[in-house]
Amino acid sequence: MSEEEVRQIGLDLSLMSAEVLELLLADEALEEGFFGEVLGANRQRPEILNVLLTHYRTPFEIRAEVSGILHLPAPDEKQLALFRKAAEETPAEEKKQTLLTKLRMMGVGEKIQLAMRGSREVRNLLLKDTNKEVVKTVMQNPKMTESEVELIAMNRNISEEILRTIGSRREWMKNYAVTLALVTNPKTPIGVSVSQIPRIRKSDLVKFEKNRNLPEAVRAAAKGLLAKQKKQP
Repeated sequence: MSEEEVRQIGLDLSLMSAEVLELLLADEALEEGFFGEVLGANRQRPEILNVLLTHYRTPFEIRAEVSGILHLPAPDEKQLALFRKAAEETPAEEKKQTLLTKLRMMGVGEKIQLAMRGSREVRNLLLKDTNKEVVKTVMQNPKMTESEVELIAMNRNISEEILRTIGSRREWMKNYAVTLALVTNPKTPIGVSVSQIPRIRKSDLVKFEKNRNLPEAVRAAAKGLLAKQKKQP
């Protein structure tokens, strides 16, 4: 599956199930414009429209339009307040378990949709998925922050393929913390680590040279660069 194909799957809201939509709407950072996108792509799908009608975060104008399409009354303010209260008072651990259960029941296509647009919590869980396409799509999520990437680069249980992906993204590698995390992760492919040695600060190169947890090739590259720098006037 090409990057363009993954992008199209991730953005095709007309293929989305109600379960996927509910997980996406749980993201507090979701922009209001998303609700209009969902409505525009799903006017003929009652199961999606019902989620929009009853979700407490749906903007008033979107809820009113959905109510007209379905010929159903919209929840009143009291009902919406109860929905919000229930969501806010659910313990974090219970929310996580519910999320895990829903993810386990989803097919690859649904997980790819979530990977492309899901929240940080969803992304963290999908990075552990056994399907490589799902994991690859998580790394293409436009919401991915540099702090997340740094944590992923530090993770010694993450796949080499993901570490290689991080090393290939220039916008991420401009962040020194990401570069340092990637190079110091023994799981990172040697070619990726060694290629970044010229960007490492001298103070860290000195530490690399003595760090026996790093691959020998990385330590040798650090030692070679230090020696070269000493010879320079």
